[in-house]
Amino acid sequence: MQFSESWLRTFVNPVLSSDELAHLLTMAGLEVEAMKAAAPAFTGVVVAEIVSVAKHPDADRLNVCQVDAGDGALRQIVCGAPNAAAGLKAPCALPDAVLPGDFRIKAAKVRGVESFGMLCSARELGISEDAAGLMSLPADAPAGQSIRDYLDLDDCLHTLKLTPNRADCLSLAGIAREVAALTGASLTLPQISQVAITDSAAHAVHLQAPDACPRYCGRIIRGVDAKAPTPEWMRRRLLRSGLRSISALVDITNYVMLTLGQPLHAFDNARLCGDIHVRMATAGEKLLLLNGQEIALSDDILVIADETGAKAMAGIMGGEESAITLETAEVFLESAFFAPAAIAGRARRHNFSSDAAYRYERGVDWGNCANALEYASALIVEICGGTAGAVTDAIENEHLPKRPVVRLRPPRLAKVLGTPFRAAEITEYLTRLALPFTRESTDFLVTPPSYRFDIAIEEDLIEEIARVHGYENLPAPEPRGQLAMLPQPENRRARFRLRQQIAGRGFQEVINYAFVPEEWERDLAANESPVRLANPIASQLAVLRSSLLGGLIDNLVTNLKRKQSRVRLFEMGRGFAHAREGGHQQPWRLALLAYGARLPEGWGRDANKVDFFDLKGDVESLFAPAELSFARSAHPALHPGRAASIWLAGRNAGYIGELHPRWTQQYELPAAPIVCELELEALTSRGLPAYAEVSRFQPAIRDLAVLVDQALPLDDILRGMKQHAPQQVCDIHLFDLYQGKGIPEGRKSLAFRIVMQDTQRTLSDADIDLVVTRITAYLEQNFQAQLRT
Repeated sequence: MQFSESWLRTFVNPVLSSDELAHLLTMAGLEVEAMKAAAPAFTGVVVAEIVSVAKHPDADRLNVCQVDAGDGALRQIVCGAPNAAAGLKAPCALPDAVLPGDFRIKAAKVRGVESFGMLCSARELGISEDAAGLMSLPADAPAGQSIRDYLDLDDCLHTLKLTPNRADCLSLAGIAREVAALTGASLTLPQISQVAITDSAAHAVHLQAPDACPRYCGRIIRGVDAKAPTPEWMRRRLLRSGLRSISALVDITNYVMLTLGQPLHAFDNARLCGDIHVRMATAGEKLLLLNGQEIALSDDILVIADETGAKAMAGIMGGEESAITLETAEVFLESAFFAPAAIAGRARRHNFSSDAAYRYERGVDWGNCANALEYASALIVEICGGTAGAVTDAIENEHLPKRPVVRLRPPRLAKVLGTPFRAAEITEYLTRLALPFTRESTDFLVTPPSYRFDIAIEEDLIEEIARVHGYENLPAPEPRGQLAMLPQPENRRARFRLRQQIAGRGFQEVINYAFVPEEWERDLAANESPVRLANPIASQLAVLRSSLLGGLIDNLVTNLKRKQSRVRLFEMGRGFAHAREGGHQQPWRLALLAYGARLPEGWGRDANKVDFFDLKGDVESLFAPAELSFARSAHPALHPGRAASIWLAGRNAGYIGELHPRWTQQYELPAAPIVCELELEALTSRGLPAYAEVSRFQPAIRDLAVLVDQALPLDDILRGMKQHAPQQVCDIHLFDLYQGKGIPEGRKSLAFRIVMQDTQRTLSDADIDLVVTRITAYLEQNFQAQLRT
């Protein structure tokens, strides 16, 4: 919404500069997005009248003009403008004047003839792009007056960035009301009186869709002169509000819309037939609009029709068939209230917009329809002449928006804003806002006016009080609250500590959207029924993730495009899935990704690539001291022969492996990253500390090498040895794996270190041999192991 400050000051004139006014509006919630001068800076330009014109003696295209610049003497000016003529009034730059671009005017000779100034075009003054000739001024323009004063060129143009709920400020009257309320300055709105009815012509109006249009006012004005010029003051105000002048009749409807916020439409009455019907369109009905676009109407579009068919898209745009032309002699003037729900989205559906639609879909004052019609009628009769008929006011009161009383409780006001307000202060603010109210005990019962669609609940009134009081005047005390140390159970690991531990191992944390492309779920999680979003923020982010891998792979692609050859990432977040019993599951998960070199680049370090066992070691360190087991398994995202499931105390805790070659190729990765995804619940849960006696006796260590079948998983062997080992065994771990010379084909050599210790005595050789014998026997019986000597 762009408006002229000088126009606004005809309604309300606070003692504020332009910058102070812009700050005031912005702090009150009407953000001033831009400010600019109506014209660039220049000096020394006055209104002048050309008294006589003679041809230049040495130039065919130049004239020698005698000009009255209001200083009591004629001055000679050489001018080449084609419209220079005796009696024309135009801007004149006097000697020593400075025009835009720091262009200085001096007395000079032009082809041998002295010239004492310059007659100017609008373009030379920076007012418009019109450079066809001298800027023509009205005949009553006073010679000698500064052109800046005469054309009000020191005006400032403000552009408001209004929120959708403040449609009442899409007019000069609405902005003026706000400024008056904020400053306490007196408000003077246009005085609207009824136009004398001197004609009997009228159209009957039928509201066939009262829920979409509960009020419609119309009037016929006959004998108008459509060719009458628009007054200069009106053209100027329209131009500075961002609207071009079209014709007097159209300009008047636009002017009233800008002044009062009520969109109007003028039909050529000679092209209307019979009664006016406000109805929903018939599906497929055609209408040629004023913008030259022919559309096929759907049955949810409200139209203004006569007996022959649709003539306009109600509240959006008129039709070409009933449009005003310079030959129009009688008009039917429309002023109506259309419900926002009946207008919203209809223009965008057909790829255009209009000022009327912009206002109607946000809400227009239904109580101002008749006033706006009278104001426009008076201007038409004054400027274009004509005789006005009676106003037809069709109204369905039960379908008009209701304005329920809103209760404002001072204690609630004080609690929300953090400071108490006296009853007298609240009364003053509500009065300045023109919000009528009554009192009930200490409460204020406010009835919002018809133009305030945004006031419906108590919080709306609290916001109004805060705006008028001034947000910057509200106290800003330091927050105070009772803090208590939250318990941290010993059997839980804090997620923050876990993040620190992972970062300590060289990983960087990322945070990705939980909204992901559907193909990620299908490809990386084999999830054919992901949780879908009802209103996604983007068409490609239509589902919620069940796995975190997609985001990490996307992060890897981004880093590789930026020449990062070594990437180690992790993310902690929720996955989403349908629950069997209905509803949704939202478990926390942890995903890790490693790509590139095992170690950061450095002198003396090898360039070996990270592999499965590197990430496996990272995972084991996170679960330590708990012991994990790994079992070969398949996963849709992982290489079929290089993937494993992770188990903790018989419970599946996640999976780990190398990315499947298919996805490596699809995401155009030079090599496959190693990834894993863990259930965070398994990782954050831990056993309570338990007392164990520390032995004072030295341990005994024995190494045991056995031959087993090559296909046997080490995890099964180790788990069985620990479960069946005697009490004196403290630890068993693998320290060597060998396959090669001296080992039969299909077999492998595993070397285990067995640590034994007793808390009561030093173990004898017999005790040690017995333990080793029992373990060896277990391996022979259960795994067909053969002792290697």
